Amino acid sequence: MGSDGAVIEYDASGHIISPFYGYLPSDPANKTFLILFVVTTLLHLAQATRARAWWLLPTVVLAGVGEILGWAARTWSFYKPLNSDAYLMQTVALVIAPTPLIGALFITFGRLSGKLGLQYSRISPRLYSRIFLTSDCVALLVQAVGGGIAASSDDRSVSRMGSNIMLGGIVFQLVSLSIFCFFMGEYLVRRLRNKPLRKAAANNSVDTLYNVSEESFIEKSLLRLAFGLCAETLFLYIRGVYRVIELADGWHGKVIQTQSLFIVFDGVMVLLTMLCLNVFHPGQLSNTKPRSETSSTELKVPV
Repeated sequence: MGSDGAVIEYDASGHIISPFYGYLPSDPANKTFLILFVVTTLLHLAQATRARAWWLLPTVVLAGVGEILGWAARTWSFYKPLNSDAYLMQTVALVIAPTPLIGALFITFGRLSGKLGLQYSRISPRLYSRIFLTSDCVALLVQAVGGGIAASSDDRSVSRMGSNIMLGGIVFQLVSLSIFCFFMGEYLVRRLRNKPLRKAAANNSVDTLYNVSEESFIEKSLLRLAFGLCAETLFLYIRGVYRVIELADGWHGKVIQTQSLFIVFDGVMVLLTMLCLNVFHPGQLSNTKPRSETSSTELKVPV
């Protein structure tokens, strides 16, 4: 029995089953994710510095730091399975951490649409940043408030209220991400089929870049970045759906107490997003210009 009189349960291997998780967090998985998130976050820090893309620091790098804290807390839970602080730390960190990562996707696509041609987009890059970043900040605030309430209360009903607030924040985030996916999908389809919504402006047209080898290379690299962005969005969308199902099922539900589901649909999805951003790094947007910009001023996308 524990010091509070609660019965301590053990699994088939003789390990203590944490009363908070419903299982003992896997030490090899925890340390693997911790190491990988440290590596990808440090790489992002170096890439952002090299590209002078400072907006990646409070988005991608911050998300990486949150993931590091969360997986460090899960490692702590392996050694101290009855410690509630470790559990609460990983809960809040890993629920909130991907939110600034989603913000990075919004900024990246706004800037990318400015490079590939504004005539294919329904809204301007400025509006992409303002609308979706605002919704992302609201989602972050709601999740933080819910997480704080759930983590600070021993009362089951109050804790459940905090959980519901967190759930509301994630649902709101998922709805926002769904709307973003619609705009991004429509843009890419129109861009690939060359079906603009309006006539191209003189300073942002990139109608056909395949006549000039250098500009063809630039456009192809931007399109690769766009498809990387699609993959990153898909990973975070899958993770968001999982989190909604998990929290809707409750703190003591089957979903939240199944470690393999958490590892695959949260840990792996966020890690793949971070690694994908390493490969298709948005910092390259700082060094590419639409065709007409070779003879005009650079298109600047406010954020």
